Amino acid sequence: MSIMSNYNEASSNDSMFYKFKQSIRRYYEVAKINFKVQLIWRFDVVVNMVFTIVKILFAYILWKAIFGENKIVSGFTFNSMLSYYIISSFLAGIDMSKSTSEEICNRVKLGTFSKYMIIPINVQNYFIAKNFGMTCFYFVFNMISAFVWIFIFKIDFAFTSNPVQILISILMIFLGFIFMMKLHFFIGILSFKFLEISFLKMIIENIVEFITGTMIPLVLLPETIVTVMKVFPFYYTTYLPSMLLIGRNSNEAIQGLIILALWVLFFSVVNKVMYKRMRTLFDGVGI
Repeated sequence: MSIMSNYNEASSNDSMFYKFKQSIRRYYEVAKINFKVQLIWRFDVVVNMVFTIVKILFAYILWKAIFGENKIVSGFTFNSMLSYYIISSFLAGIDMSKSTSEEICNRVKLGTFSKYMIIPINVQNYFIAKNFGMTCFYFVFNMISAFVWIFIFKIDFAFTSNPVQILISILMIFLGFIFMMKLHFFIGILSFKFLEISFLKMIIENIVEFITGTMIPLVLLPETIVTVMKVFPFYYTTYLPSMLLIGRNSNEAIQGLIILALWVLFFSVVNKVMYKRMRTLFDGVGI
């Protein structure tokens, strides 16, 4: 009896491992396909690179004027400020999470979202894999944009030499991308109920761009506002990783990872519940 029980348990474990491996393989294929698809949209790739370069150019002109004869502004040297903008613009340039809410909204309006409701795959994880493939593709080209700025303009690029700080930054960036994808998945599934959410999406995207520190470093804001921001995940998606990579705010690293991980977990649960409820409102093609 004991031998049979052990055999069944081993078979169950093997089955679970096999299912997990198959699931990972499916998501890998989704990511790989979407990586290759980006090769078709060459104009979009060029526009993304140019936009990243223009943002850094604007920052260069603006902060050159602000610094003037000053060597330090809010704890930044001119080179460390430019380094911050290069990193934050790079991270913003490879974040493809907006495409999730756009695709969900468009497919719900057209009635073609049903294709995602019948495939044997977790829809939320499908979009994570899809975004991961796109992000990997844009990573290469935005890295080129960043190096162009560093070498052509001879910027004394500020970058931490602390390996722990670099590792935590990478983990935080990874969690930040997952959070942003989950946020846009949440925004997207709202279209099941409200159908037209383009205006709401535009407002949210502009607010998020500001509170993630992509426009200006958050340290320039009043201390009270920054303290409140630390409760929310946006502080940790772009701003803090960028600061860590230029060798600052190391005391916030572990706290940032924990808070961001909790927000990712929170949105995972919320999205699962919301999607289950909202999908019943969908009346699409093939349903």
